[in-house]
Amino acid sequence: MKILISQQVPSNFAAYEVLQSRFGAELTFQPFFLIEPLSAKEFRAEHINLPDYTAIVFSSRHAIDAYFKLCDEMRFKVPETMKYFCSTEAVAMYLQKHIVYRKRKIFYGSGSPASIVSLVTAKHKGEKFLIATSVGSDITPLTTLFDAAKLDYSVGVLVKPVPQDLHDVNVGDFDIAVLCNPADVVSLHENIPGFQQGSLKLISFGKSVVKAMEDAGYEIALKAPTPEATSISKALELYLQSTR
Repeated sequence: MKILISQQVPSNFAAYEVLQSRFGAELTFQPFFLIEPLSAKEFRAEHINLPDYTAIVFSSRHAIDAYFKLCDEMRFKVPETMKYFCSTEAVAMYLQKHIVYRKRKIFYGSGSPASIVSLVTAKHKGEKFLIATSVGSDITPLTTLFDAAKLDYSVGVLVKPVPQDLHDVNVGDFDIAVLCNPADVVSLHENIPGFQQGSLKLISFGKSVVKAMEDAGYEIALKAPTPEATSISKALELYLQSTR
């Protein structure tokens, strides 16, 4: 059973070793795309003036790197008073790469849009927020909550997915492929024009990729995450069990 997973090799491989030992799975990890920062020229096309904003919302490390890179390129010195609202603690801690970490100006949620908005207490409601995002990302769940809270914000695209060269990967050799991002679908079609699913079983991991796969006409064998399949490895384990 040959399985293609559209991500980097995980640092914790133990869960995948179970798939190898129990099901004889041959695993290939291959990112279908890379995240790259927008150039200053690309960002200027959005007509966003960085000095206008007193707070910024980050949901990824890539966006943090891209923001500070743009600030350097555009010669904007980020003020000490800037406030940072992050989706998780891990994202917040990554800010230490660029600034001195101060709890009074860095806040983090538990990963959900609601947890980010809950950080905006009365003393922060007067801030002007820049919500950092990526090309193709659906941030409607977050902006809907910002609208409901009557917060002043703009959405700034800071990063973009760039398809990887997959010509060394013969997708037709695999029995199962796991796709995790709409950009995976774009990359697949750019690398293999006219790609046909055939007998390849596809597993989606993440809500955002489902629509892209369905729009492409793919049949999805398993949609994850679910309460039972909270990780890619668990989703694969459940699927392989069901097909025995």
